[in-house]
Amino acid sequence: MAQSKYEIDMSTGSLPKLIIRFVIPQMLSGILQLLYNAADTIVVGRYVGSTALAAVGSTGSLTNLIINLFIGLSVGASVAVAQYYGAKDYKNVSQTVHTAMGISVIFGFVSSAVGIALAKVFLQAMGTPAEVLPHSVVYMRIYFAGMPASMVFNFGSSILRAVGDTKRPFIFLSISGTVNVILNLIFVIVFRMGVAGVALSTIISQFLSAVLVVLSLLHSNGYYRLYIKEIRIYKDKLLRMMRIGIPAGVQGSIFSISNVAIQSSVNSFGELAMAGHTAASNIDGLIYIATNSFYHASLSFTGQNVGAKKYERIGRILRVCVVYAIIIGATLGTLTYVFGEQLLGLFSPDNVEVIRYGMIRLSVLGLSYFTCGIMETLVGSLRGMGASILPMCISILGVVGVRIGWIYTFFAWDRTLLMLYLSYPASWVATSLAHFICVLYLKNKLIKKSAEEGIQEKEDASYASTNL
Repeated sequence: MAQSKYEIDMSTGSLPKLIIRFVIPQMLSGILQLLYNAADTIVVGRYVGSTALAAVGSTGSLTNLIINLFIGLSVGASVAVAQYYGAKDYKNVSQTVHTAMGISVIFGFVSSAVGIALAKVFLQAMGTPAEVLPHSVVYMRIYFAGMPASMVFNFGSSILRAVGDTKRPFIFLSISGTVNVILNLIFVIVFRMGVAGVALSTIISQFLSAVLVVLSLLHSNGYYRLYIKEIRIYKDKLLRMMRIGIPAGVQGSIFSISNVAIQSSVNSFGELAMAGHTAASNIDGLIYIATNSFYHASLSFTGQNVGAKKYERIGRILRVCVVYAIIIGATLGTLTYVFGEQLLGLFSPDNVEVIRYGMIRLSVLGLSYFTCGIMETLVGSLRGMGASILPMCISILGVVGVRIGWIYTFFAWDRTLLMLYLSYPASWVATSLAHFICVLYLKNKLIKKSAEEGIQEKEDASYASTNL
């Protein structure tokens, strides 16, 4: 089959140009998704009130905690497809695709059941205020009803990214996100459904995006084409995805534990602080999404080049991605801080305290998020090389350990939001340093292994020629 216009051969050509071609649609997809989520909170904050705004925001860390384990497997699928694709092993590409789409449906229903059944228990454990709790439970249960569609979209998008296609996921999110915003306005303003309306519009848009990504795979001309009748779980492909995906999922879930701990600490400052935290997280989330695009680029490009055994390109891929992540992260961070009050005013225009609390978060996270971009890009490189347990362990110690330790030491000593938020950049810098050392070690190990294999092949060829 000929390569389609959406695919990218990442093992040849100019890396800066190819990475930009990959990243721009990926970045726009993430930004669109964030803007649509921000639309949820803007509509709730302006037309329902700060209690509802706090309710929507308080569920974020908890939903991520539950679904990240399953989403991590989509990372495993992406790495496996990228490596097989780079090696031009198209039979295994196809088997991985059909395995991935099969388990996406299974895990979607499992995460949905867990989220719906345990929503109230988890929210109470987080110390969600009594006035916020009923709204949070309603939002979370409806949100998790759409989890099967969310899983299908995430796994389908990871397959497309692995072959270099970031354009179609961007188009799909543009369509589904527009539907989400329109339904938000109808359900909340016209039908006055409150947080239930916001959650319902979200899951309808998720089902739309899932249908679109499945249709793109069904009608693809590439070796990653999906055939419904051929969907089955190939044991060896599932194990390969799990080897990379489970540690990635565990890492994401444990990350969320630290964020739940921070959210619980924010909750102790009251409803207005929660609302300010929610609004600011939607704004600085823009920086995270933009810099996280280079994580996906680092993972996919490294994966394809490892499959093609072009190990010398790994270091160049990482350098280009890190430089881009720093430039984008620092620029956006400065802009969100400078225009922070105006941006926060979109969420809660008449509440000065909400804006004040939000600016505290932006003053720390907004200006330092580029360090998170460096950390994520390094993780992408490690996973692209096939390592997953190593970055998981480092991240648990470096991110979760630092943040939890910070809460019980520095934050306990100075119980202010400023001190609480400083735990983020401290954890990003510490973890980045450890990841960098591991990248150097694994890259050199791959190059050394390749050289030894080359010497062995020459010796085998020489032996064969002398015995003819």
